[in-house]
Amino acid sequence: MTSVGHRTGERRAIGLDIGGTKIAGAVVREDGTVIAELTRPTPEHSDTTTTGKTLLGITERLHADHPEVLAIGVGAAGLVEWPHGLIRWAPNSAYRDWPVRVELEDATGLPTVVDNDANVAALAEARLGACRLRDMVLLTVGTGVGGGVLLGGRIYRGPTGRGAELGHMVVDPDGPRCGCGNHGCLEALASGTALTRMGRDAAADDPDGLIATLARDEPGGTVTGETVTRAARQGDPTAQALFTRLGRWLGVGIASLANIFELEAVVIGGGLVETGDLLLAPARAAAREFAYAPGVRGVVPIGPATFGAEAGVVGAALLGLEHAASSRPGRHAGTP
Repeated sequence: MTSVGHRTGERRAIGLDIGGTKIAGAVVREDGTVIAELTRPTPEHSDTTTTGKTLLGITERLHADHPEVLAIGVGAAGLVEWPHGLIRWAPNSAYRDWPVRVELEDATGLPTVVDNDANVAALAEARLGACRLRDMVLLTVGTGVGGGVLLGGRIYRGPTGRGAELGHMVVDPDGPRCGCGNHGCLEALASGTALTRMGRDAAADDPDGLIATLARDEPGGTVTGETVTRAARQGDPTAQALFTRLGRWLGVGIASLANIFELEAVVIGGGLVETGDLLLAPARAAAREFAYAPGVRGVVPIGPATFGAEAGVVGAALLGLEHAASSRPGRHAGTP
């Protein structure tokens, strides 16, 4: 008798999402349903050994409880060498040249695939989001700005998997310094980090303003992006102006991407999308303003992502299932 994990529509995989603050794992059905979840903090000293033990512990627990899973998919922040599953470098982490794919396959015997976290989140949106899309960009706007590109229904990675670093396209060469060391990256101007920086500048300029007042009630008494968001939602014009500036830069970046590619949509994920039109309205306005030949090409639709915090594990699991299917004997191996 065929196990439930192999019935049509019931195939399952383990999806893993390696972030700077947490590692999430889930058993996911191919329709995107999450069956089981485990989350652990990313080790404070996140070198290969400590982070690897945490990742393997999550994987083995999920595999033991759900032996029917067919594959493992991993999404990881940083530069992932494709298709070898080697994490070359990750922001805010100590590990380098980590052979995640080999370690998980050796430990579990399951086919494993590893990709950038924004790529797998984009796959989840394209396959299972509100609209089924073949040509799209996902921008994750949180602490930084990540990006995933699907062209013709396939993830664009470049020849070695290091392509589509959308958060580090330069939109203002005279702009602020980015965490990558460059100046004027989209991430430096349109991220949660940028919102925090601008909020602190605004509070210093107006110590009696609402941003500064709210910050005094925060742990440590410092301004964060959440402080600015609270002030904006309370109608503070200074905080709302900061969101207008942030969203405008995001829209400039989106217009540039839409001018290069012909896209069905740009989908915005990450924590800041929860602010809704505070972010999206100025982004849409700027994308219209800087669109090339909008009367002929139109203006790319911009909308919020369908998946929230689970986008990483869902997309990773989908990638794992696609990889497993393409690797079956007698099947032509493809690259999802």
